[in-house]
Amino acid sequence: MLILSIFIVSYAFIILEHNIKIDKAASALIGGVLCWTALTFQQPTEIVAHSLTEHVVEISSILLFLMGAMTIVEIIDAHHGFEIITNRISTSSKVKLLWILAFLAFFLSAALDNLTTAIVMVSLLRKIIADQKTRWIFGGVVIIAANAGGAWSPIGDVTTTMLWIGGQITSGHTIQSLFLPSFISLLLPLIILSFTQKGSIQPTEETHYSNFQLSKKTQWSVFLIGVGGLLFVPVFKTITHLPPFMGMMLSVGITWFIIDLVHGRKIGEERAQFSALSALRKIDLPSVLFFLGILLSVGALQQAGFLQELSIWLKDTIQNGYGINVAIGFLSAIIDNVPLVAASKSMYPIVANGSTDVWLSQFIQDGSFWQFLAYTAGTGGSMLIIGSAAGVAVMGIEKIPFSWYLKNLSWLAVIGFLAGCAVFILSHS
Repeated sequence: MLILSIFIVSYAFIILEHNIKIDKAASALIGGVLCWTALTFQQPTEIVAHSLTEHVVEISSILLFLMGAMTIVEIIDAHHGFEIITNRISTSSKVKLLWILAFLAFFLSAALDNLTTAIVMVSLLRKIIADQKTRWIFGGVVIIAANAGGAWSPIGDVTTTMLWIGGQITSGHTIQSLFLPSFISLLLPLIILSFTQKGSIQPTEETHYSNFQLSKKTQWSVFLIGVGGLLFVPVFKTITHLPPFMGMMLSVGITWFIIDLVHGRKIGEERAQFSALSALRKIDLPSVLFFLGILLSVGALQQAGFLQELSIWLKDTIQNGYGINVAIGFLSAIIDNVPLVAASKSMYPIVANGSTDVWLSQFIQDGSFWQFLAYTAGTGGSMLIIGSAAGVAVMGIEKIPFSWYLKNLSWLAVIGFLAGCAVFILSHS
């Protein structure tokens, strides 16, 4: 209860960031460290220290992935790479632009993952939209679209990937089963926003990066190398089965190597302007530390047995596979979806094909429980801005207040989530 209380208090400070004028990263870090400190009152210090080490290894892989993606995005940005996309978006209509960027994020997330897609799309938004509140609306839609797009692809969301690697789901069946519910979860918020977002976009003023000119060939080359490096990450993971951050670090290294070759003969300020070191200095470290604090807190809740108890309570109370998964979807908006899915995997083992028991038959490979879990855990995080990696990244980069997202976009995400749930249940009933 002490750990849970610390988590709730730190969560409240994060929510009230703009009211109390304390950065959410500070609140998250204090909460994360105190949760693990309180854990030493419950368990032997040696066990806590060992568990903390295991959690830090897992958290570090996520943070390294995040920092690698941010570095590549900053390198592309320094070379005006995103102008290749922004110059081709000719519409100034809010509604048209909303649909274009939402669908771009939806399909890009399936190919990359929702976190990388969110970072790339927010970088695009900053080049296209000047008004901050309008950019926040679009950023919220990017979160919903990226999470929806990641849910139906085995490599689009970490929880879907966990179930895919664990053998609970297969790639072909997942795409076939989850594409329509995921698409619906994005489509309804878009339709509603189409009636509320009127007028045209105020474009950003042209930014002059430096006095140094880049050729179109260099601009295109860096853009293709950077995007290619991001697309290479899921391919590397599929081939080697190594954690995604390894593929991301390889992509960063290759991009860095090529950039140094391209600008190696330049000297002084000109070389520094386009170097990877300059991109690294622009990374939003407060967002990374905020991520660290949140994941530390959730790891402490998992280590204390809270999430396992929650899974058992859901099983005993709801006693319905669809109901359990809908509840997990709502919980994933508050608690990170990774430990929730991990707890579900341990609670409900895979059942051999051919089971005649109605309850057990949903736990076979590609059974309705596992497929629905991939959807609810992937899209449920959109209901709160800190419910997903994509949301945390957008919140950190764009400084979107928790309360603002809750008021303006959470209800849209809930409508989309429940509509997708209904489509899935009707198609599998």
